[in-house]
Amino acid sequence: MNDNERQVTLITGRAWRHKDGESEGIHVMLVAPDDDTAVKMALQALTSEGYVEAELDRIGDMEGMPEEEPHASAYQGAMEGEVAIVTFDEPF
Repeated sequence: MNDNERQVTLITGRAWRHKDGESEGIHVMLVAPDDDTAVKMALQALTSEGYVEAELDRIGDMEGMPEEEPHASAYQGAMEGEVAIVTFDEPF
């Protein structure tokens, strides 16, 4: 990767809008200089979206743009400087 290429970081986990409520699965996509900054940015974005608690499970760099929505749009948003959050129902 050259200096002009930006790597999109993907953070997976779950988040809660209410302290004792049900959790939602989350995928957070963003561009950050390092993992610590990525985690801080993800938690700030989740807080600003109304989440009161989050458990982050994994962090890693993506190997290209996903083909399917909503992840393709989230990836594009991350490349444009946004912190993109994709939510989904967690399996029981």
